Amino acid sequence: MKRLVIIPALLAGLLLSACQREPEDYITIKGKVFIFNIRVARAFYMLTLNRLPTTPDDAVVVAEFEDPAGGPPLIKEQKVFPKMTRIDLQSPDVNCVVTGKAYKIKITLKSADGEELQTIDTTLNSTLDATMLPEKALVLGAKYDRNPEAFNPDGSIKFRKKCG
Repeated sequence: MKRLVIIPALLAGLLLSACQREPEDYITIKGKVFIFNIRVARAFYMLTLNRLPTTPDDAVVVAEFEDPAGGPPLIKEQKVFPKMTRIDLQSPDVNCVVTGKAYKIKITLKSADGEELQTIDTTLNSTLDATMLPEKALVLGAKYDRNPEAFNPDGSIKFRKKCG
């Protein structure tokens, strides 16, 4: 008699769990890195996302990057177009990046009408420090002329100081 009660209870449990749908992923992280461009004295976040087949056209990806110098997050938006297979997001320039510190990134996918479809919270650690960047761009203009403001009188590069 106990077996007859257990079997319907198991079947009911299986049916209920089958009805509960897991949230669907529309995008996944393909890569994330800090880019340090010494020639032009810039640093920024670079984030690459895979667009999965279920991602609706005309959706919008919003990335919020922690500002290493403090203050509100740096925000970048990218519309998803029909033929896109990957989504690249570059933050505005950043300062004060410290080696080994985990910087927060929040990625939100929204439908064309603004409905939130997916959120991804992640972090990014830098392997370099912002002090390795020069204070000013090393070159100027289309001919890559040497920028005199970027160099000390002895010819060495003027590097950035630690923040804070």
